[in-house]
Amino acid sequence: MAKEKVTIQDIADALGISRNTASKALNGTSTIPEETRSKVIKKAIELKYKQFAYLESEQMISKQSGNIALLTANLPNTSHFGSALISGLEKRISSENYNLSFHIIRDVDQASLTLPNNFDASKVDGIICIELFDMAYSELITSLGVPTIFIDCASSVSYPDFKADILLMENQHSTYQLTKKLIDSGYSSFGFIGDYNHCLSFNERWVGFNRALIESGITLNLEQCIVEEDRLFFSKPNWLDERLQTIKALPSAFICANDYIAVSFMKALKNNNIAIPHDVAICGFDNGPESSIVEPHLTTVHIYSNEMGVKAAEMLLSRIDDPSQPYQVSHIFTKPLIRETTPHIR
Repeated sequence: MAKEKVTIQDIADALGISRNTASKALNGTSTIPEETRSKVIKKAIELKYKQFAYLESEQMISKQSGNIALLTANLPNTSHFGSALISGLEKRISSENYNLSFHIIRDVDQASLTLPNNFDASKVDGIICIELFDMAYSELITSLGVPTIFIDCASSVSYPDFKADILLMENQHSTYQLTKKLIDSGYSSFGFIGDYNHCLSFNERWVGFNRALIESGITLNLEQCIVEEDRLFFSKPNWLDERLQTIKALPSAFICANDYIAVSFMKALKNNNIAIPHDVAICGFDNGPESSIVEPHLTTVHIYSNEMGVKAAEMLLSRIDDPSQPYQVSHIFTKPLIRETTPHIR
């Protein structure tokens, strides 16, 4: 008989707390005491709950010779590229006898520029930051003097001044290629969906998108784009529906900042009786599980997440061995995947 999956209720029962409290602790809700959050995360690691399955148990921590801290403002879920990335990363650093500890950066931490209560910079050999896009908080981390790598980062980063290594998936050229293929296949007007200042990856995708339009002599009409602040996309269930209704004339194709936004936008289009791809073509980015489940299947860009994790580990380990080496900005190639939402691409 197959082993049943661990649930949040299992974690709650093991600790004698409510399921709601356990859920809030795992999701970084600021009202949960740090002591409770730490206990819940440790129990999730012990029980190998979902994305915590790749982390070491507390018993294993004592056997490790070094510690690398992973700091994140958003806990990667199983559909996020970061989940597979962290798996590859953990395997690589474990092979070098390092433990990976997990630290959630809450909104209140970022607002007050304070480090998590369970994080002690003096006890870590290196830091990995993922889903951490606040520039002021990023500078706080780099000021600690601990070898650090950011997997994606703030869109406003200035490489000459940033005291950390940066690893990204290749964003600009793959988005440029997708947009150019659409143009060459007869699509003549375009919109962009997503906050291009949310993070550097989104910004690079925006740059590649615009480069393709400029080279083809196509003028972008911002009234056919939805580029508001990222938090608004998740502010309420029908926000995209309402925002879509303000676009007076739809373009022939939309490029979305990632698959999650693309799938949400596809739902809004369907709610407004707009057929995909008959009325409008859609492209995403990430090749998340939802991209091949949604109907029609979503044209997207594949990220080699596990390989990115291995590369991030190797870059950080190199930095730990030689802290004085020049900082690196590296990109891992990506691969456009043509599916049913763009039927006319040749």
